[in-house]
Amino acid sequence: MIDIHAHILPGADDGALEMSDTLEMVRLAAESGVSKMIATPHCNIPGLFENYFCEAYVERFRRMEQAIKEAKIPVEVYPGMEVFATEDLPQLLRDGKVMTLNQSHYLLMEFSFDEDPDFAWDIVRQVRTLDVIPVIAHVERYEFVQRDPQIVYDWRREGNVIQINKGSVMGRFGRRARRTAYRLLDHNLVSVIASDAHGPLQRTPYMLDAFEELLLDYPERYLKILFEENPKRVLEDQPIVNFECIPFERGYDWE
Repeated sequence: MIDIHAHILPGADDGALEMSDTLEMVRLAAESGVSKMIATPHCNIPGLFENYFCEAYVERFRRMEQAIKEAKIPVEVYPGMEVFATEDLPQLLRDGKVMTLNQSHYLLMEFSFDEDPDFAWDIVRQVRTLDVIPVIAHVERYEFVQRDPQIVYDWRREGNVIQINKGSVMGRFGRRARRTAYRLLDHNLVSVIASDAHGPLQRTPYMLDAFEELLLDYPERYLKILFEENPKRVLEDQPIVNFECIPFERGYDWE
């Protein structure tokens, strides 16, 4: 498996605090069948985590990469960021302050959980004008998606990549997030499943439990595309495998 969303860069955000946390997280990932990971620290969160691309990021990443090699953990790591969407995100992209996933055309971007859907739509479309493909992180956790999952159908139809968290599948983020994740899977709207790991004890990068949980309801070939094939294509800057998207009926009663 390949994990394109993991907060394993030590001391960068609310993920791994120290290198020891990073090494334990990467070991857990390896034990669960993960062979490659993209380090995606939070970026551009006003007043909290800026983490813009700079030499300090490069040096921190190189130290992590070397430590993993010295520990002989069989996982390759790649650079990236989880970029919080603000009005100036398009300009930050132009200025080279935010990094795409492994320097590809794919940008992992997130919104506030109570974001206005019109703002989200506007920023997604502005990013696409820059020859960048949004990978919209943990869509199942946004309140506006939980209220109206048809938004994700429309995002997919415009060529955006949809990522859900393994924790949502396992019920970590509550009933509505879990139910939304499964509904998106049922409607062929999920492109990638990732860990969004934040630590070695909770929200870990151990991916096998989510794969086995989903195997109870979905074909193995389908899941391998979400856990392996599409993440590999993102990592290698190739077009993802798409499915025939199934629209939702407006006014669906989530209760």
